[in-house]
Amino acid sequence: MTTRRDFLSGSAVALALAWPASRLLANPTDPALMHDHDDSNDGRHDFDFFHGRWQVHNRRLKQRHAGSDQWDEFPATLDCRPLLGGLGNIDEYRSADVLGLTLRLFDPQQRQWSDRWASARDGVLGLPAFGRFRDGIGRFVGEDSDGGRRILARATWSQITANGFVWEQAASLDDGTTWETNWIMHITRSTP
Repeated sequence: MTTRRDFLSGSAVALALAWPASRLLANPTDPALMHDHDDSNDGRHDFDFFHGRWQVHNRRLKQRHAGSDQWDEFPATLDCRPLLGGLGNIDEYRSADVLGLTLRLFDPQQRQWSDRWASARDGVLGLPAFGRFRDGIGRFVGEDSDGGRRILARATWSQITANGFVWEQAASLDDGTTWETNWIMHITRSTP
């Protein structure tokens, strides 16, 4: 049986009990309600650049783990919004043949993000990739499967500006000794 305690950490419970209910209901986005310590440089704002609407130019490898050098190219859109007062975000990805979302959550104690993908094909929230940003580049690695094979998956966020960035996905069949890049997205901010 799931209890309320399963959903709230000890600090979140203490914070909720310390604030009058009228204050909690009056302004649920008040930063003082979201955090009980200085969070300016711990990593929780690493994805702030990503909030908004985006156009995507995709290059996806046609056949993975086969030495292929043929790519499909196609457009897509992305919409990203913050969650949990900045401790998370969710984006929805839409192309002609792929509909999915990514849920990201920040762990302040570990100072790292988890990143999970779900596709409209099966509605399953996948295994997390974990990572953080250093020197303007985000690197995330996690276990996954591809065609029934266990792989390591890596996502890299780079060339980040206010109006665009590059996202690359790679996979390894040998626990990270070698990597094959299989998806590259050039992402630019949509104009209103």
